This record gives sequence, structure tokens and C-alpha cells, in this order.
Amino acid sequence: MRAAGRIDVRELWSLPSLYHPVLSWARDRAAFYWDRTGRIELYVLDIASGAVRQLTHGEAPRALRSFYVWSRDDRTLVFARDEKGDENHDLYAVDVATGAVTRLTNDPRSEKHAVELSPDGAWLTVNSNGRLPETPDVPGQMNVWIARADGGDLRPLTRYRSPANGGRWSPDGRWLLFTTDEERPGTRNRDGYVVRPDGSEARRIFRTRAGAQDLALRWLPDGGRVVVQSDTTGVTRAGVLTIASGEVRWLGTGEHDESVMDLSPSGRQLLVARHVDAAHSLVAYDLADGSERVARLAPGVVGAAEWTDDDRFVALHGTGATRAGIIRHDLRRGTTDTLVAPSYGSIDPARFVEAEHVWYDSADGVRIPALLYTPRDARAGERRPAMVQVHGGPTGQWTRTFDQLAQALVDRGFTVIQPNVRGSTGYGVAHRDAALRDWGGVDLEDVVGAARYLRSLPHVDGDRLGIMGGSYGGFMTFIAATKRPELWRAAVPSYGVTDLHAMWAESKEHFRSFLRIQMGDPEADRALWRDRSAVEFAHQATARLLILHGTNDPRCPVSQSRLFVERLRALARREGDDFTYVEWDDEGHGSVDINAKLRRFGLVLDWLDRTLS
Repeated sequence: MRAAGRIDVRELWSLPSLYHPVLSWARDRAAFYWDRTGRIELYVLDIASGAVRQLTHGEAPRALRSFYVWSRDDRTLVFARDEKGDENHDLYAVDVATGAVTRLTNDPRSEKHAVELSPDGAWLTVNSNGRLPETPDVPGQMNVWIARADGGDLRPLTRYRSPANGGRWSPDGRWLLFTTDEERPGTRNRDGYVVRPDGSEARRIFRTRAGAQDLALRWLPDGGRVVVQSDTTGVTRAGVLTIASGEVRWLGTGEHDESVMDLSPSGRQLLVARHVDAAHSLVAYDLADGSERVARLAPGVVGAAEWTDDDRFVALHGTGATRAGIIRHDLRRGTTDTLVAPSYGSIDPARFVEAEHVWYDSADGVRIPALLYTPRDARAGERRPAMVQVHGGPTGQWTRTFDQLAQALVDRGFTVIQPNVRGSTGYGVAHRDAALRDWGGVDLEDVVGAARYLRSLPHVDGDRLGIMGGSYGGFMTFIAATKRPELWRAAVPSYGVTDLHAMWAESKEHFRSFLRIQMGDPEADRALWRDRSAVEFAHQATARLLILHGTNDPRCPVSQSRLFVERLRALARREGDDFTYVEWDDEGHGSVDINAKLRRFGLVLDWLDRTLS
């Protein structure tokens, strides 16, 4: 690693991180994941005293692809755990008082995501792709299931061909909310439904128009109204639906994307995250008069915000230059208390760089938003290497959240750009849907535009550009390296996609549904799928490649990287020189485990330092 670097990157990647705080039903405690012991464990925070206790000791998952719920009496937490990142979760319960862990389900062939305990505490709703009794040998579509609180009698309530998600209980325990599309599988359409706890009387309660994503999310205390969210106007917007009449009262002006966070215990306040220039503003709407209060927080990202009462909420909050901590904010007073502070070890936080939100032109003149990290000590006349980072999804978004790898790169003199290419969320429906059935098309042009933007900066050496990304970002890294090879000296695809047909053959049904929405039908659109499969163009790659993959990845199977590597070998490319390939047999689709970050990011940073120096 470059001696000029001021941050000890091993210490940086070893700093403990906080994840996904969830309030108890009494709103006096918060559970959360934390890796301060070196691995992820469940903890519980007493909000009044500030006391924190560790609950699990090795039983929690290493990769966070599913979370947990409180029992109605706040005595236990039900969490999901898979093995080595394979995402086939079983459910476990941990006793909050004693830390004793009990396994609730035992079927490692399917996903199980806990949703909510019934008002009487007897039943648990689950989202699962479990095998149905009538087809026990066939993996199923994601649907709403139900089980007893002890995990017994697990059975499906819905059997839709499109993914069905949700399962929140009405206040009287007689209905469940969920979202699916029963009419047009393979489209972006989503509608809100209710169903009885025995699976009967399922009916649609919320649709604005065909093709919109209309979600039913929370029950109001009266049981006759629900919080909904829709993108029907071109941005994501929240409202309140009266079930009997079908009338919706929309909140806000509809100027920016807003996503529902939490409904206050009284049902009088709704908390939403407003997306503006890759940052979140937390806005509280008064459901009686529609007025709003905006939290006075530094521009950044807010996660898992939940009310403690009608004026205060607890959330995870951080910025591009400050690590996330658990905070409590008082809207009435405009004050913020830190409940669990982020750790910096011996690293001076002033070393970290805040990203700048910028716009640049793509090839067709469309303006593309991005986050730009510039080294603090960039000197006039000095030209240094730069990286394009591509996010996952593609329906993801680069946000003003602390990025350890970007900070390590910029500290070593790299300029880093994170483009929110077409297909990204946070900038309205038109931007989000612009790359449908066009992966490797307009989005590739947006990545090319990011490279051109970097080349225009006086402190960037345009001959030392690299590209990197994971998942869809890995797909784009492969595509960019093979279809626009003249731009790059280095490319680092992690758990990426190189052959769309091969991925389809190995995918779970809910992943297939997503792929069909994004890229069409594998047979009807065969020519498109082959044209957007990087394995077909491996011979065009000229950049040095560092290819990384976990062998247990269920989303982008390890065969995706292996196929590309086999093609490189057939082309007589030199392993260790033209390309380097690394597999990890204890990982799935990435990992936030500290040891995994140390080995992955350390490898990447060393390799980039050598390749682009």
C-alpha cells in the first residue's frame, strides 16, 4: 500500500459498524446489529439509561440479507440466519433477558424472512420461497406464509406467480396487508392487498393504475385506513388510503421521491425519507392537516427511523464523511442525542472527505447525477489515477453515506466518482425506468460519461482510470471492460453477471421475476440477452482484471465469474498478469463481516495501487 497514505486501512476496515436498529413495541429499547467483537451480533439498547447488552454470541448471521422482529411482549427477538451467505434462512428466537437462542425452523432449502407477530403474539408472518406441499421438489415463488410463534405449523397463505411480500397484522388481528401482482407477472406493476390469517378472502385494496408500484404498508390504529406509497405520479409518494371508499389522501407536494419510514404509535404522524441529491431529509407529516416538520440533521443518510412518541424518533444517521451512529432526534426542539456513537479508533475523522453531488452529460445529452470524492491534497499540475464505482441493483443508489473503500482510495490520491446511472432510484420514475430492458445500453453510456467527466478534471490522469462494482455493478464492470475497453486500465468486478441465460437457469423464482422485469424474456429477447452478456465479448477486454466471487452466492452464482475466467483462459490470457481470479468459499453475495472486508478491500486496494500507479 502506498506509503503516502495517512489512514491505516486495516484499522479503518476493522472499525465496528452499526446496522438496522428496531424499536421494541414499548418503544423503550432498540435492538441492533453490531460487529464490535469482530463479527456481527445482536445487541439491545435501553434508551433511557443508554445501557447496551450483547444478546447473541456467534448465532447471528455474518451477512445481513434478512433482519428480525420483536415479540409483542418484547421478551424475544426472532431473527433469520443462513449458512455462509447462501440466503436460505432459518428462523431463530433469542431471549432478551437471558440471551438463550432457540431454533424455530429447520429447512435450509428456502428463504424465510420474519415480518411481524400477531397482536395476540400467537402467530408469526413470514415471507418465504418455500416448497409448497403439492410440489415439494420445486422451489417456490416468494409468498406470504404464517407459522406459530414457536416456528411450528409453517404454511403458505398466498400462492402467487409474482413475488408477494408483507404480512403486517391489522390492529384487531383479522387481516394482513401484503403486496403483489396477480394479473401481470413479469411487469413492474405492484398492488396492495389484504388477506385473512387463514389465507381466505384475499382481495386488492389499492391500485392507482396498471403499471404503477402501489404498496400498502402500515395499518392506522382505527383498522380502516392504511399508509400507502405509490410512484404513479412520476415520483414515489406517501398517502393514507381509506379502505372502504378507496380514497387516498396524498401527502406533500410530490416534488421529490419520498419513502415511508414509520407511523407514530398514536397514528397521527408519518415519518418519510425525502430523497434530494443523494441525501435523505426526514420529514414528519401530520395526518390530520398534512403539515410537515423537517428534522434538523446534517445532509446524509437515515436508516430504520422509528418513533418513540409523536415528537421524537430513533434512527441510524451518518454522512459521507461521518460514520453512522444511533441517534434520537426531537422534532419539536430540533435537538439530537447520540445513543450509540460510531467508532473511529485512532483515526482522525477530519481525514475523511465529504462527497460533492455533481451532474455530467451522458452521450445523448441526458444529465446524470453522481457523487465525487476528491483528494484533499490534490495539487495544481499533478495528475493522479481515478476510479468509477458502479452501485448494485440496478435499482439502487449511491447516497451520502460513509463508504470505507472510497475513503481509503481518496486518501491514497485516487479521485472516485459514483454515478447514479439511469436505472438508479432517488431521482424519479423516469430516471429509474430508463434502463429497463437495456442493461448495458444507456446505463453503459452513463458510465462512459462518468469516465469522460473524470478525464476533464485537471488533477486526473485519464490514462489511469479504473472501474469497479458488485452485483449489477459487477455486471456493468464486465460490460464496460469488454465493450468500451479503450477507457480502462483496471477493472474489478465483484460477484458480477457475465451470462444472463446461465444466470436465469440457476436463479430462484423471485430473482427470475426481477430479471424478467429488468431485461425481458430469456427466449423472446434472446438476441438482447446475448448482446448484454460480457462473456460473449471477453476477447475485447484490454484492462487488467481482478475478479472476485463468493461460492455460495444465490443472486449472481459463482458460475458467472467462472464462465468468464474460462473464456479468458481459452483466449490464452495470462492468469496473474492479464487477470487475477479469487473465490471465497465462506461468502455469498458479498459480506459485511469484518474479516471479509479486511481480505477483500485489502486485496483490492493493493491491486489497484500496483495496477494504476
